[in-house]
Amino acid sequence: MNLLIRKVQPEDAEAIVNILNPIIESGAYTVLDIPLSVEFEREYIAGFPERGVFCVAEQRQDHAILGLQSIEPFATYTHAFDHVGVVGTFVNLSHRREGIGTHLSKIAFEAARHADYEKLFTYVRADNLASLSFHRKLGFRIVGTAQRQAKIREKYIDEVIIERPL
Repeated sequence: MNLLIRKVQPEDAEAIVNILNPIIESGAYTVLDIPLSVEFEREYIAGFPERGVFCVAEQRQDHAILGLQSIEPFATYTHAFDHVGVVGTFVNLSHRREGIGTHLSKIAFEAARHADYEKLFTYVRADNLASLSFHRKLGFRIVGTAQRQAKIREKYIDEVIIERPL
């Protein structure tokens, strides 16, 4: 697959929503549970932290956005966590397991290093075994499990806490 990994632009908002909303609506892969509007996503992109890294995977042939990855500061209320970034990765449901997340990670992780992040941190649904496998292949390790952390469609879901040094 011939991909261009590039910085997100506000005009990517609709394509991103078209990736995220089917994932949200499935109720199976994320703890996000409210579909997003294009305007909300456009504002999110515009207000993205200056030190953050937000990349999209664009298919070169037709310029379709197939995935996205963001890395944001863990906390802004103290400098104690300035070295920690929270990562989120989403790939179009019809293009999973094609290496898109890996391509995104290679570029985004390098950008995170240049932004002085030293560690990445995130939560993954315990029932999302494909995501856990993906993250482990990227070098993440399991730190613990937050039990009954989310409640989606009246069902409690554990989240696995993972981290990776940069």
